Amino acid sequence: MRKRLSTTFRSVKNNNNNPDPPPSSSSSSSSSPSKKKKAPASSSSTINTNVIKKEKKKKMTSSSAWSVYLIISSRLPKTYVGVTTNFSRRLKQHNGELKGGAKASSAGRPWTLACIVRGFLNRSEACEFEYKWKSISRKMPRKKKIEDDASIRLLQHREAALSRLKASFNCGHLLIEWQSNSL
Repeated sequence: MRKRLSTTFRSVKNNNNNPDPPPSSSSSSSSSPSKKKKAPASSSSTINTNVIKKEKKKKMTSSSAWSVYLIISSRLPKTYVGVTTNFSRRLKQHNGELKGGAKASSAGRPWTLACIVRGFLNRSEACEFEYKWKSISRKMPRKKKIEDDASIRLLQHREAALSRLKASFNCGHLLIEWQSNSL
């Protein structure tokens, strides 16, 4: 028994309703061109609606306020830097209250906000800022002091990386907010 691909994989659409093509005959050849004309019209309308949906989504996301955030684990000495347009929803995802949190953040639950940078012009700028912040943090040497709390050292390390990033990135239009309980 053969299973149709469209039932197994939803993304695969079969333009022909009949999985087995009809045998070629003179009577079926006259009716097949009309079927062929109908199929492209429906597939082009599907393509048009997909393009419209993508354009609407692009307009929504481009006009949204993108922000880069730094969260810190309440249980482990870990931090996480990410990008979002809706921080409260994203924090709930990281904490497992909603679906969609990053796998890398599941071990450090619960998370709290340490810093948020707002005012990015678009997603591209926010992602570039996030990438550079992470990259500078990774490349900077870490200070090891036994008497300091590990989470405080992590936040100081991220803050120093952010200070270096501000020197090389145009941050004039950005609002950087550190939470008072984080440092």
